[in-house]
Amino acid sequence: MKTKLYTLLISIFILASCADDFTEINPVGALSDEALNNAKGVDLLLTGTYSVLDGMRNGGPGAPWAKEGNNWWLDVIADDAHKGSTDGDQADLYAAEIYQWDTSNPYFGGRWSAVFAGVNRANGVISLINSADDPSVFNVQLAQARFLRGHYNFELQRMWVNVPYISDQNYADTEFNQPNPGPIWDKIEEDFAFAVANLPTARSGSYSEPGRPLASAAKAYLGRAQLYQGKWGDALGNLEAVINSGDYALLPEFVENWKSTGENGSEAIFGIQYATDTGQSPQGNQGGVLNFPAPIGCCGFYQPTQDLFNSFETDANGLPLLDTYNQADLASDYGIYSDEPFTPTTANLDPRVDYTVGRRGIDYQGYGVNPGKDWVRATFGDISGPYVSKKNVYYKDDEGANKGTGGWGEIRTGINHHIIRYADVLLMAAEAAVETNALEKGRGYVNQVRERAKSMSRIQAPGGGDAANYVIDTYNTAWTSQATARKAVRMERRLEMAMEGSRLFDLRRWGIMVQTLNTYIANETRSIPTFSKAQPVSDKHNALPIPSYAIDQSQGALSQNSGH
Repeated sequence: MKTKLYTLLISIFILASCADDFTEINPVGALSDEALNNAKGVDLLLTGTYSVLDGMRNGGPGAPWAKEGNNWWLDVIADDAHKGSTDGDQADLYAAEIYQWDTSNPYFGGRWSAVFAGVNRANGVISLINSADDPSVFNVQLAQARFLRGHYNFELQRMWVNVPYISDQNYADTEFNQPNPGPIWDKIEEDFAFAVANLPTARSGSYSEPGRPLASAAKAYLGRAQLYQGKWGDALGNLEAVINSGDYALLPEFVENWKSTGENGSEAIFGIQYATDTGQSPQGNQGGVLNFPAPIGCCGFYQPTQDLFNSFETDANGLPLLDTYNQADLASDYGIYSDEPFTPTTANLDPRVDYTVGRRGIDYQGYGVNPGKDWVRATFGDISGPYVSKKNVYYKDDEGANKGTGGWGEIRTGINHHIIRYADVLLMAAEAAVETNALEKGRGYVNQVRERAKSMSRIQAPGGGDAANYVIDTYNTAWTSQATARKAVRMERRLEMAMEGSRLFDLRRWGIMVQTLNTYIANETRSIPTFSKAQPVSDKHNALPIPSYAIDQSQGALSQNSGH
């Protein structure tokens, strides 16, 4: 079984083995003079900061799958996924899916507490280093802590929009009740810029672990933060520096991004290092624990939508249907039992579809041909649809590397979650290029992603040959319209990044969330009539509601987001 770096178990082990190096730990994390000059003390706190990337921490509201760092359930309030399972299981997420949002919902509260735990831990490391006799000794550790603080604040920013900024000085002064007057992008950029300047540029020696970011990873994240703000020129410059660094490349096979063969490979820039190599601590993906279909485990959550499946249809030239993909639904077996006949679609499809959407008649991760309803937990009266999740479910031939042990651990997955991967960087660079009217540059970056999809292996039918009518090609005609190029880049992001936790944020930053999701609700109701229960989406859904408990505990410092 694989061993991962940043886990709570390792933190506990280091704490026990290094007890002699500490004389006292004060309540708010201030350490003794002896500990301040101890590299192990800094590394211990830094490891704890990495460990909360998966959202797991002691205490706080929400179940583990609500806190999970892969943001799986935020796809459920976009158009990529349904909650799945039965409507009554995880009723709080059901309410979020149909846009009946409540400030006491533990999904909102759980993720808020988990991300602020990350900010708090990063500030602890930064405060500790800044109080050392010679902070320069810990410059690389400081750069890692600031990178991580940038990540956690980025998550807060894109989820809640108006968020408080808690600095390392606040941490040192124990003054955590800060107001939330608006965005904190400037602070996020400062942290990533510091990381760019001070992180190593290559892995070697004590910095050999793949879970730690390189300077180029910080530059990718800085470009990402600038992209979210519409700073197109700055974003393009940073993203192209990553592309030209030579540190990363697309994996030959799309699917290797979710298999042990590609783990921490050339496409991995920064991610959550999940582990399943012990029964003593639930280190595996605890959002993924819910998403397995019946023959593999539990519990049938996180089901791809009909809307997502439709988006993979291609035209005779192998290109996406940018404007018409959702005018009619591809064949679905919703409402059809497994022992009843069903003919899958014969439409042209992008081959990435069957590595993303588990559907009837297609092999499922080496476990056999998906029979349809027998693998779907929900009833036909639930909001679920007929599809099952794939990207975060291990393959049968990968069980040894990614399957947990003991009880619930058996259906946890050790598959890493990509916070940023190289294909994402290419598509962000394409977006920034198109927005600066460098249309041909944007086409080139999109075509790199599509070329991999074109040349990769296809899912095979049981008797041999392609399992579906896969037709895909690159954009072989020059882009001359910025509006059309923009549609092409946005569609490519959806196809490549589907079910990876980014869709809601893309719709928000493009300014099209309200229109897109209301259209989605209307169209999805054609194939899943019960989805008519969803309430209309409005501008208030561009920011999550700040949890009521957080406002209460802030002693009046925090203000609720508009409309909630």
